[in-house]
Amino acid sequence: MNKADKKYGTALPVMEQFYTIQGEGVHSGKAAYFIRLAGCPVGCHWCDVKESWKPKPHQLMPLKEIALRAALSGAPITVITGGEPAMYDLSALTGALKKAGLKVHLETSGAFAIRGKFDWICVSPKKRKPPLKASLRRANELKVVVYNRDDLAWAEKNAALVTRKCRLLLQPEWGKKETVLPYIIEFVQKHPLWQISLQSHKYMGVE
Repeated sequence: MNKADKKYGTALPVMEQFYTIQGEGVHSGKAAYFIRLAGCPVGCHWCDVKESWKPKPHQLMPLKEIALRAALSGAPITVITGGEPAMYDLSALTGALKKAGLKVHLETSGAFAIRGKFDWICVSPKKRKPPLKASLRRANELKVVVYNRDDLAWAEKNAALVTRKCRLLLQPEWGKKETVLPYIIEFVQKHPLWQISLQSHKYMGVE
């Protein structure tokens, strides 16, 4: 156990929790309770939640309270996201959520070892801090954000390291969607194992 694990053994820095509709990926359109943890050393320049990068002392919340809030929401799915949630040992949190009868999903860059029990793992790899091979092997879903044409080659590089059962998705970066979507469509037509993920929550106007 490292110093971070000792510090966050019974509480985690929660930036926000909310019940909404999953807007991205394979489970898009489903009701889900989001637990957004603070802290991220990846630092993508196009990140739309930059305020989640640095954890603050007041954000620490006991794991039991996090799980209780999720259970009381009535949501069938809990999504642990960030920030970069896998920088923490999530074993105790996922155990509490599973005990409450919830399905637990994870959204991660894959740059850290994944610790915890999950029903679904979405790995969205980032060039600034590439994913671990072990994280890619655990992925149920590989979701690559496309900011420019070079990201398609990056997507194929990571796809070569996931299992055959892993779903492959390309998602246009929101600020450049008009530019990148045409060649994402062309790519998917030529490589039908891939599918397109859109940030539908932004179109719907939900959090």
